[in-house]
Amino acid sequence: MAGKAAAPGTAVLLVTANVGSLFDDPENLQKNWLREFYQVMHTHKPHFMALHCQEFGGKNYEASMSHVDKFVKELLSSDAMKEYNRARVYLDENYKSQEHFTALGSFYFLHESLKNIYQFDFKAKKYKKVTGKEIYSDTLESTPMLEKEKFPQDYFPECKWSRKGFIRTRWCIADCAFDLVNIHLFHDASNLVAWETSPSVYSGVRHKALGYVLDRIIDQRFEKVSYFVFGDFNFRLDSKSVVETLCTKATMQTVRAADTNEVVKLIFRESDNDRKVVLQLEKKLFDYFNQDVFRDNNGTALLEFDKELSVFKDRLYELDISFPPSYPYSEDSSQGEQYMNTRCPAWCDRILMSLSAKELVLKSESEEKVATYDHIGPNVCMGDHKPVFLAFRIAPGAGKRCQRHERILERPPCSSVSNSSS
Repeated sequence: MAGKAAAPGTAVLLVTANVGSLFDDPENLQKNWLREFYQVMHTHKPHFMALHCQEFGGKNYEASMSHVDKFVKELLSSDAMKEYNRARVYLDENYKSQEHFTALGSFYFLHESLKNIYQFDFKAKKYKKVTGKEIYSDTLESTPMLEKEKFPQDYFPECKWSRKGFIRTRWCIADCAFDLVNIHLFHDASNLVAWETSPSVYSGVRHKALGYVLDRIIDQRFEKVSYFVFGDFNFRLDSKSVVETLCTKATMQTVRAADTNEVVKLIFRESDNDRKVVLQLEKKLFDYFNQDVFRDNNGTALLEFDKELSVFKDRLYELDISFPPSYPYSEDSSQGEQYMNTRCPAWCDRILMSLSAKELVLKSESEEKVATYDHIGPNVCMGDHKPVFLAFRIAPGAGKRCQRHERILERPPCSSVSNSSS
């Protein structure tokens, strides 16, 4: 199944997917989701595939355990994946621990034709050859093949029990070393609060958390390598600017709660045209009269309001976006292209990379298109998030060679890596 003989290099497929909806309605959604996922696997025929999931297990992990097991078993044993004879699965199932639980799930599949694949052991500080299929779950803090952290509660005090954090693994493929980071950042708790300032207060929280992750993966404990950070960043369009643009000719009506005088609703009406309602905004309502603006030409007219990544323009890179906003799609299995009216559609799900990783992606030995950055299931209900993927080839000799036989820098004694379970 893996890449054509004529194409040089190692085919890589990176996928990010917030899959919470799949476990809240598994009977209607999982089959379609897997079919679309397998189709992308078939199209791009990767030698190495990484699937980063967020909200794995849905809103109630304990109630979804049987569905989780079924989903994992399907991925590992399906005919579509039969040529992948090595796999690593890391599932954070420690749902009883508010201090540690992130609901992240990371899947890595290696094609049978791929030789000499190594994964980094963060405790032993050396690479280990990958053989067989292994699943790690529950308390991942004690697993030496990854680093996992949940963001501190004071990062997002509005949320009593956040499940946001990251998991990092390091790989050596085709003698090229790189980190893969599964990440889930904080959401917008209220559309009304997000609308108040530009940039929003939530944007600042995400900036702080992402900066923390980047500092962690390039600190002095280990050798620096290329890195890919992909997951649900919860990046949102600049709400104030979007509303001003969508409602240029509208007047605003403010509705306040009778008891507290707190603003609970904003109604934007056209000045003429029988005072037609253009937009209604509440804490969890973003009801714009014409959804086509988010879909036409893949929503590219709205990309100018996608500003959150600009803070990291010298540290993180992304290929051009040519797909519509990845969230929030209807969870009705018959509505594959419809957005819910809960939030302003935005590109929440992204695949970002370091400068050296970008050079790795774009380096090609041929004139063929070197990379594809797109979403999965454009016309099918995939849950409230559309998965996003990046397919590319690592050219022979590209990237930083793995230092498999060298001792890496010692970890400082005051390391903040969580390891309470070991």
